[in-house]
Amino acid sequence: MKILNIAALVSALVGSAVAAHAGESISLVLNWTPAADHSPFYYAKAQGWYEKVGIDLNIEVGKGSGVSSLKVGSGAAPFGIADLATMLVARGKGADDVALMSIYANTGQTFYWLKSYGVHGPKDFPGRKIGNPPGDASRVMWPAFAKAVGIPPDSVSFVNVGPTAKTAALKSRTVEIISDFYNSHDLKLREFGDDLGSLNWKDIGLNAYGNSLIANGAFLDKHPKLAENFVRITQKAYAACVADFDPCLKALLDQVTGLDREEQQLQWKRIKYLMADEFTTTQGLGWIDAGRMKKDYELVQTYIGMEKPFPLESAFTSKLLDPSIKMDASKVER
Repeated sequence: MKILNIAALVSALVGSAVAAHAGESISLVLNWTPAADHSPFYYAKAQGWYEKVGIDLNIEVGKGSGVSSLKVGSGAAPFGIADLATMLVARGKGADDVALMSIYANTGQTFYWLKSYGVHGPKDFPGRKIGNPPGDASRVMWPAFAKAVGIPPDSVSFVNVGPTAKTAALKSRTVEIISDFYNSHDLKLREFGDDLGSLNWKDIGLNAYGNSLIANGAFLDKHPKLAENFVRITQKAYAACVADFDPCLKALLDQVTGLDREEQQLQWKRIKYLMADEFTTTQGLGWIDAGRMKKDYELVQTYIGMEKPFPLESAFTSKLLDPSIKMDASKVER
């Protein structure tokens, strides 16, 4: 009997050790397919940083900020990546989303076109076809862009084009304009050269926060320490990748197939520019400023409308960030 009791005890202890080692299974739903801007998650995972605090991270491929905002907001995933203005739109529709860390302190939203198609700027957009996926942040926020440049929101037609097929769709003239993130700018320059035209939303005064780490509000309330650990490890990983991208790129390429090394290196150069502003370089990498958030809320309310207005302070927090970890401005180049 004593032997059986000892055996049962050993079995229980082993089971507990395995569970502690494995950690709690936590999902992160990306905004798009994995690329350089997601590499810090893959790097931290490869280093075992999440595992050390009891998090078994599962990274899910995304289908747009609109989709990730709704998935996290419904509780189907505890964490996600989403364009912050798009998240505010989703929250206005009842999604329980809270922003925890900005990744793109500057908007990455950019429209691209070919001059040879007769497009030279937003005034030439009416009557044209714009290619992007249904959940694309620029499609969600299109009314804001259209009003800002003075064209009717219904003057263009949208064509469903997958994230990896945008350049090919533009080249084949399936569409005449595409939306994409600024971090892919060099890839398009290499493909189209002087024929390429582009406009970043920041250049027309629409500099809403871009991709950000978001969480389900109910999950955040229930697991505050886990959320803090997740945020701080993610923040640490982004800082490490800014300091030296090579190990992060290796982790990304080891875990994700089909990516080109040179393309991801070029993207990371642009991403560092998008990560830096007066707050991320002084208050903490990933810092979300209340003043800027107020402007983003007003932008959504003015141009799109807020179905269910909510207290802005309930939609974001920078309290989980480690203020000692700051964005290194010396690493930024445009």
